[in-house]
Amino acid sequence: MNVVLTAVLAVQMLTALGMIGLILVQHGKGADMGAAFGSGGSGSLFGASGSANFLSRTTGVLATVFFACTLLLAYFGNAQPRTSSSVLEGVAVTAPAPAPVASGAAQIPGTTAPVSSSTAVPVPPAPAASGAAQIPTK
Repeated sequence: MNVVLTAVLAVQMLTALGMIGLILVQHGKGADMGAAFGSGGSGSLFGASGSANFLSRTTGVLATVFFACTLLLAYFGNAQPRTSSSVLEGVAVTAPAPAPVASGAAQIPGTTAPVSSSTAVPVPPAPAASGAAQIPTK
């Protein structure tokens, strides 16, 4: 199966390079239009009419081979057996047990006992909740 995928991929790359080369070598129909209105280098207004030439037919064949290889690669890429559909399915998730929550000063690093009340800094009282005294009057 791996050899088939490699061969299809190589054919696709070669056809892509061949199409790029053939498309760049061909000249567009608009190139002859300018020559028709002054230079006289073209036989008709939009280039040679009639059947397609060798380069355009070869480009069409290479495009068909390219799309066929693309479909084969998509089919083989989807047909491969997969053990899991997600990367995360194979990972075992184990959450650590939550640690008991300590209160107060025990949560501060470097302290083991609560601070005594004699060394504590007094907290000033909160301002009044009413904002009426702060509103200026006329």
